[in-house]
Amino acid sequence: MSILQCHNLSCGYTTPLFTEFNLDIGAGETVAVMGRSGVGKTTLLTTILGMNRPLQGSVVVDGTNVHRLKFNQPARLRSTTIGTVFQNGELMSGYTALDNVMLPRLLWNKNDPTVHDEAAQLLRELDVEESRMAEQLSGGERQRTALARALINRPKLILADEPTGALDTEVREEAMDLLLAQVHQRNCGLLLVTHDPAIADKANRIITITAHRV
Repeated sequence: MSILQCHNLSCGYTTPLFTEFNLDIGAGETVAVMGRSGVGKTTLLTTILGMNRPLQGSVVVDGTNVHRLKFNQPARLRSTTIGTVFQNGELMSGYTALDNVMLPRLLWNKNDPTVHDEAAQLLRELDVEESRMAEQLSGGERQRTALARALINRPKLILADEPTGALDTEVREEAMDLLLAQVHQRNCGLLLVTHDPAIADKANRIITITAHRV
């Protein structure tokens, strides 16, 4: 079954950055997206998240047309079905690693009795001390915490925007291998944006976005 379907997608603002983009990702499949800076790779991710509307085409995540959702439904989809990992981890300073991982679940259920134990287990699996403050974590630890946070709601799809871009070379491949291992273990789809050919080569497929020319 398809986890993500992009059909004839055209993205941009007043004019398209790219057009006629088609993609189908199944459970357990990993796809890397490459392309020059400014071509619209991050815009593709925010469009899939429902934060930008496409100029044309459709995005379907786990059977749901993202841009037909109303009111708080897109936010709920982002929280419960899609996990996100960004370049710098984007953790909340002043909170522990455990707090950061629990947050997406608590946004929808403040009294969830299972979230503490599940978040702590994820951090143990990813080798991060749960009591450490976000600002005390190394680059690699921040990314592992961000991955745990992306996984806490058992997503069907993970979107990763340059998840290894801020890491040293020696840590980069380790972080990517960990991300892929979690995707395969949990049988979710992964769409990865990267500039690094060595990282892209680890995915099942590589798609290159080219700029729209008038």
